[in-house]
Formats: sequence, structure tokens, C-alpha cells
Amino acid sequence: MPASDALVLLVEDSPQDVEAVGRTLARAHPGVRLEAVGDGTTALERLADPGVELPDLVLLDLNVPGLDGHGVLSTVRRRAPLDGLPVIVLTSSTHPRDVEACYRAGANSYVVKPVDLTAFQEVLRGVFAYWLGTLTEHGSVNQNELP
Repeated sequence: MPASDALVLLVEDSPQDVEAVGRTLARAHPGVRLEAVGDGTTALERLADPGVELPDLVLLDLNVPGLDGHGVLSTVRRRAPLDGLPVIVLTSSTHPRDVEACYRAGANSYVVKPVDLTAFQEVLRGVFAYWLGTLTEHGSVNQNELP
């Protein structure tokens, strides 16, 4: 699958961060679709809906209403076919306990959101370049298919 056909699910409750992710993605990878949900419970409902396309990549904030990002991540990793989805934690938390817990729960990457918009966009471009580049090279970013 070409990266231009990819779908990114963003779990984020900040409208400013949703806008920044959307604009950065549109500029860096035109044609990649972005779907945003504002809380963890809605994210899991969306992922569990058999009538909806599974995303190729999930960007997950830890501090969302309802079920938090830790709960979303651990649930995703326990459920097939979701267990192979690449989940990138994209959060403001720098606490070592959060970083460790996310990697133990199966996060593919842990990225701290910079406060500065320009720095945030640069971080996002790096995330998209790597993960969407992997999609282009391998036809899927399913973690079980990476080299």
C-alpha cells in the first residue's frame, strides 16, 4: 500500500494539537488521511468497529478524557487484530515512569511533544517520515512485518 493511501488515527483532546498534526501531515504527506478522536473510550470503540477501516498508524496522547492513553495502549495490545498496529505515544509527559510503562505495554515509540509549535512540527515530520516511510517500503506498518 502506498503511503498516500494510509490512514492515521490521532487520539488527542487538544484542538490546537489536532490542527498542528493535521497541517503538518498534509504538508509532509499529501493524501495521507487523518482521523482524530478526543478521548480513549471513543478511540477503542472506533478501533473495534468491524465496519470501519483500521488505521495504519495510531498517534496516542496519554492525557485524554475517559480511558487514558495507558488504558488504550494496553487494550490495543491485548486484542487481535489491533495488537499489531503501530502505536506512537505522542504526549507532553517526560516522566520516566510513563515512558517505561508505555514501552512495557507495547508502544512502538514514545515522543514528547515540544511546547514550541515549530519544534512540535519538526518532531511530527520525523515521526511521519519514519513510520509512513516504513509503510511505503513494506506495504504495511504492522509491527510484526518490520525487518
